[in-house]
Amino acid sequence: MDYTPLNKIQDAFDIQTKALREQKLIDIKTRKSALNTLHATIEKYANEICSALSEDLGKSELLVKMTEIGVVLEEINHYIKNMDEWAKPQVVPNFPSPLDYKGRAPVQSFIQHEAFGIVYIIGPFNYPFNLVLSPLVGAIAAGNRAIIKPSEAVPHTAKIIEKIVSEAFAPQHVAVVQGGREENEALLKLPFNMIFFTGSPAVGKIVMKAASEHLAPVVLELGGKSPFIVFSDADLERAADQVVQGRFTNSGQTCIAPDYVLVDSSVKDAFLKKVIEKVQHDYPDVGSTGKVVTTTQVKRLLSLIERTKGTVVYGGGANPEARTLQATVVDGVDWSDSLMEQELFGPVLPILTFKNAEDVPTLVNSHHPNPLAAYYFTNDIENGKRMADLIASGDAVINGVMLQVVSPYLAFGGIGASGMGEYHGRSGYDVFTHKKSIVVAG
Repeated sequence: MDYTPLNKIQDAFDIQTKALREQKLIDIKTRKSALNTLHATIEKYANEICSALSEDLGKSELLVKMTEIGVVLEEINHYIKNMDEWAKPQVVPNFPSPLDYKGRAPVQSFIQHEAFGIVYIIGPFNYPFNLVLSPLVGAIAAGNRAIIKPSEAVPHTAKIIEKIVSEAFAPQHVAVVQGGREENEALLKLPFNMIFFTGSPAVGKIVMKAASEHLAPVVLELGGKSPFIVFSDADLERAADQVVQGRFTNSGQTCIAPDYVLVDSSVKDAFLKKVIEKVQHDYPDVGSTGKVVTTTQVKRLLSLIERTKGTVVYGGGANPEARTLQATVVDGVDWSDSLMEQELFGPVLPILTFKNAEDVPTLVNSHHPNPLAAYYFTNDIENGKRMADLIASGDAVINGVMLQVVSPYLAFGGIGASGMGEYHGRSGYDVFTHKKSIVVAG
């Protein structure tokens, strides 16, 4: 894949800067038209999107349509349906002030949503279509212009994204830059009005530092070690089904995937038996989970498995050159294990245990605080809610997995090391706008 020359990056930014100066506001009608065009263009190239993601990540057509294409199309539909309402000024009560002219209180007070201007959106490799286009939908709906950089680790998908964007938008509105670290560094030096980044906490810190040079707001969608907590009263069949689905979909490369299991020791053996049966059925072969993004990542995961103090009870096979790693379950893991050092981001599931349910919040908060997600399995819903209150996380689900990312009515985002800022639906519209207070004096 050809990377964008550095001088062309500056040109792309200059074109949008000039357009912003000449036309600061993009009206709702134009935004809707742009989103409708994007929707139609995505549908037009659906087969090519599926082929690209199969080549890059080994994703099935069904998985692509469910987790990549379908998500973006639904997001577009939701914005088109609701953005008229969201864009309305929020009228608030007038408040008298000693500064009022001749004691006359304001006659009108309202809060207006104003687009930031030019947004830089940095996409990840794991859901490379969804996680660069979904934020773009919010940015466009809110009235911004945007430059997006797809992940260089998925070149076929990056190319089809560029093809779609180039056909759907004028460069004054949305542009695509292809590249890696050097191109990203060049982009981060530019005075964007906002930056939206999805990726690792380490790179998130670099993005935030660069944004601070221009005092630009950031949204950081990061990750962390999301716990999957199974209490003694849980429906073990359901819990096993959900952890296998959540952990091994997309070869474990999902930011909100359960990263480890923390299960009550009294039900661990019964739960583990069900997990192994489910994995054997759903992911029997080395290539069943799809592709890991690079050979280097496969070797990293194999190294962690080799160093574990736990016992591999299922899986462990790999073909690094084919970028495949078998769904792997490791029992007898403790908090100091190699598999608990950092987010795994691969098809490996460590199993840890606890004896006292009241110790669970302290265990999670002290070892891997502020995960992007936390999952609780219990028949006592009030206990699940209580645990969700005691464990800080971006989002939480009781008796389910990854449901929080599906609904356009829910805000999605991290906390602490797992990120800052929320998007999807109304939250996505809000995060891409400045709230300007306007007062009409009496």
